[in-house]
Amino acid sequence: MSETDGRLFHRAAELGSAFDRSFAVSTRQDPPVMESLLAIHMGKDACLLRLAETVGLFMDKKITPVPSRVATLLGIAGFRGTTLPVYDLHAFLGQTTTEPPRWLVIAAAAPIALAFQKLDGHLQVPPKDVLSREESQQKRQYVHDFAYVQGLVRPIVHLPSILDAIRQQQTEATRDKER
Repeated sequence: MSETDGRLFHRAAELGSAFDRSFAVSTRQDPPVMESLLAIHMGKDACLLRLAETVGLFMDKKITPVPSRVATLLGIAGFRGTTLPVYDLHAFLGQTTTEPPRWLVIAAAAPIALAFQKLDGHLQVPPKDVLSREESQQKRQYVHDFAYVQGLVRPIVHLPSILDAIRQQQTEATRDKER
């Protein structure tokens, strides 16, 4: 074997090894994790809900009023064989509306539905576009984060804090009833 043949043999072996290694190393990259949000409107205010904090979204459900000392309780509605209380999301965010809410979202953390007026759609936002309330310098009750969406900053409604407020309202209503 000549010196040229030896170099070609080694080069071919190196290329073969590199080719084999390329299949052993994963080059697939996972897509970036995105924040899934529901874009909603309540009156003139545009807000967001985290999809992970919900388990269902319904349109045009009949809400049956029930007597209650809780002002935010709109009534009850049926969902797949289950009756759930429906609370007015507008009221928690300081909104008033004369129109009946068209949309209901069921909270993931409790068997409670929250009503709102308009659904704008589903959004995927990169984590870098989500700001905490401290970073944004804006203070709003029931809003812990904000997101940049189409060049605008929209508040993300924190459903767990609204559920806490509902529990507090129920406790206070029970105490008032017992007096």
